[in-house]
Amino acid sequence: MKQSENSERTAGGLAGKAVGKAKEAAGSIAGNDALQREGRLQQAQAEAELDAREHSAEAQRRDAQADLRREQVETELERERLENEVAAQQRERSAEADRLRAEQEADTRAERARQEAEAERGQQRAAADHTEHEAERRRIEAARHEVRLEREALAAEERAEELDPEVDR
Repeated sequence: MKQSENSERTAGGLAGKAVGKAKEAAGSIAGNDALQREGRLQQAQAEAELDAREHSAEAQRRDAQADLRREQVETELERERLENEVAAQQRERSAEADRLRAEQEADTRAERARQEAEAERGQQRAAADHTEHEAERRRIEAARHEVRLEREALAAEERAEELDPEVDR
């Protein structure tokens, strides 16, 4: 608020504008140029004050809108950050599950391979045992055959001896 030349306090806003018009009119009627000028100045000041209030209110509205938009952007950024964090955690869980599944599959394959190797060793042992038994059976059979041939040879010699006892053999 400004003070006039005569140190009066001037009213602002709509009241100040009305008082300014009244002073201007009174100065015009009384032929008082100073009062007319003071009235015009008070009106101008009141209008400037009203404009300043309007500008201030508009600036506050824009600030409030900017604050709201900033909060919306911050909220959106936080939501995206949280979504990314959740997605990263899900990827980590999925990767861990994949790793565990791969380990289990590898363990299963290794166990299957171990069992197959053990079964093959068992088959090889059985085949070796069979081959060994077959060789032993053939050796015994060959020994029996040899014994039979020797008996037959002895029996033939005994018959030959009986037939011709004097032949020197």
